Amino acid sequence: MTERRAAIFTRVSTDRQTTDNQLQRLREVAERSGWQVVEVYEETVSGAAARGKRPAYDRMLKDATRRKFDVVLAWDVSRLGRSLRELLDCFETLRTIGVDLYLDQQGVDTTTPAGRALFGMAGVFAEFERAMLIERTRAGLDRARAAGTKLGRPSKDGEVSARVGELRRAGMGMDRIARELGIGKSVAQRICQTLAA
Repeated sequence: MTERRAAIFTRVSTDRQTTDNQLQRLREVAERSGWQVVEVYEETVSGAAARGKRPAYDRMLKDATRRKFDVVLAWDVSRLGRSLRELLDCFETLRTIGVDLYLDQQGVDTTTPAGRALFGMAGVFAEFERAMLIERTRAGLDRARAAGTKLGRPSKDGEVSARVGELRRAGMGMDRIARELGIGKSVAQRICQTLAA
């Protein structure tokens, strides 16, 4: 059996803290388990920050989808994130692509049958969350329709349409028209198509 490739993920909230203890403990776990550490992702950012503001976390998930490793080790579930939705998304991503997860403080190891059961439950909760979001969205749209609210993108007034036509006839490209008028390129294109019809 080939040695499993492991990635270690550590995070602290401020630069006055250090990831040294997390890193030392997780290296010990990897060595004891016979896993080869191929990547270490270290982050100094609040766990409540969005994925886009967490470059190491984002890179770790992207590398997981590229199968650069077989298991992710983290000291504690809170190192991965503070929001339930983000944690469920993380668990579901790893489960779907077949990358295992080891959480030291919670004793979770998805390379074991009990750990795999946790991943399965995470998938159930992620699906439940998606279904609830869809249901809430539909209910909100129905309520807005019943109240007479017009849904969809607002239509652009005649002044903007006239201005788009002028700039287009002057030879200006769609990107520049959109920037000049502060509208989307697709809006500019749609107005031009309407004017040409």
